[in-house]
Amino acid sequence: MQWILQDFEDTRKMAEALDLLKIPYTWHKVVPFVGELTPTPIIDDPNAVVMFGSYTLWRYAKANDLKPGVFKIRPFVHETSWHPFLLNGADALFLTLRDVPDGLPDDGKDWFLRPVEDSKEEPGNVKSTGEIIDLANKVLALEEHEIPKGSLRHDTEMMFTKPVRILKEWRLWVVRDEIVTFSLYKEGSRVISWHEIDEDAMDFALGLVDANPEYAVAYVIDICRTDDGLKMLETNCINAAGFYEADLQVLVSSIDDFSVGQN
Repeated sequence: MQWILQDFEDTRKMAEALDLLKIPYTWHKVVPFVGELTPTPIIDDPNAVVMFGSYTLWRYAKANDLKPGVFKIRPFVHETSWHPFLLNGADALFLTLRDVPDGLPDDGKDWFLRPVEDSKEEPGNVKSTGEIIDLANKVLALEEHEIPKGSLRHDTEMMFTKPVRILKEWRLWVVRDEIVTFSLYKEGSRVISWHEIDEDAMDFALGLVDANPEYAVAYVIDICRTDDGLKMLETNCINAAGFYEADLQVLVSSIDDFSVGQN
């Protein structure tokens, strides 16, 4: 497998794992708004290339027909088999950005929001209705052609849910329907990175993978512990998700032996 890395703190961690496994890789920068890479990678076999860095790398992978390239995923909120396990999944409100000013009452309530697509246009976070409406109006004040690629657009579908007190958050890396590594990344309000997971949380995550087999060849799943028990937070593109304290040698090894037929 040919590894192409965009230079970030997390990909430097991945490079250390690749070095230990004696797997070669190359460093590249992404040209803003264009999506080209510098230097231009010399591709040995387009059917054996994987890319890690920002989510926008999928455009380069698609344009150059690189496989597996970037592992695309479907919006997790549309996966009916996961609905019973979602955090506030049953009470979620879905609006495109253009519908927010009229469809979201400006009543001062707080909402957790994130784009439905795993596009990184807006990180999941809590905002008041006033802040959300202001955000929407700023985007809507622009013409579509004025909005840079990778930014919120008029038709970006957003999910809004009631904020919930979260006690712990874990990230798990799934490759070919197997959880290959994991990390605790938040405890209460503290952002931490420990390579550990509670036994019942692992069992819960295994159940999520089993409930929706072949959701994607490789992806990241985030789960949490709340006052009401364990819940599923979201899925993320494995190529652009933070590593925290994942076992990167295990993760790299699980991806490096991919063949075209497995993508």
